[in-house]
Amino acid sequence: MLTTGQIVTNDNSFMGTVDVDNIVRELIASGKTWKSYAESRNDLQLYVKRHDPLSYFSDVTSSSTQMQNLVAMPQFSADLADNSLPNFCFVVPNLQDDAHDGPLQAADAWLKNNIGPLVSNATFQQDGLLIIVFDESIDSDSAHGGGRVPAVIVSAQARQGFQSATFYQHQSVLRLILEGLGVSNLPGASSTLPKWGSFSE
Repeated sequence: MLTTGQIVTNDNSFMGTVDVDNIVRELIASGKTWKSYAESRNDLQLYVKRHDPLSYFSDVTSSSTQMQNLVAMPQFSADLADNSLPNFCFVVPNLQDDAHDGPLQAADAWLKNNIGPLVSNATFQQDGLLIIVFDESIDSDSAHGGGRVPAVIVSAQARQGFQSATFYQHQSVLRLILEGLGVSNLPGASSTLPKWGSFSE
């Protein structure tokens, strides 16, 4: 839902190709750049493809040029240092650092070491937007299909400490990303679910 605006599959072992409209298709059509930075991309014990949804899209898998945008996490630090991050970055921690299989302390340390430099970056501080969101809640919370999950927004336009009572879903995050980049064609339900304004309503 976060990248297509709809549920494509709930099968954790799905290895097919996804042809529906998606964030990569709309970014390419709008002349925007993108990359998916995945920690431990080449380690099958730590990297899980289902956590890296952009790697399923036919817009990516059918193009040798777009496949080059599926990179390992060290490239994120290099691109940040070179001031060459794309318009859209999808960052994927590995199983030890994603707060799903590993402890929260490991996820916190990972965010500090890998995302902290982005938040401190002068270019990011001008007009960047960082969204940290989980895909699902604990097993006992399945309200609205996935339970309540935190979404943290970091931006110069965000109101510090603001908490919203509005009911948002992952499709609203997709809408926020695309509209923030000036992309008007919104995949799936991202065009109809509540819109985040300036992160302060």
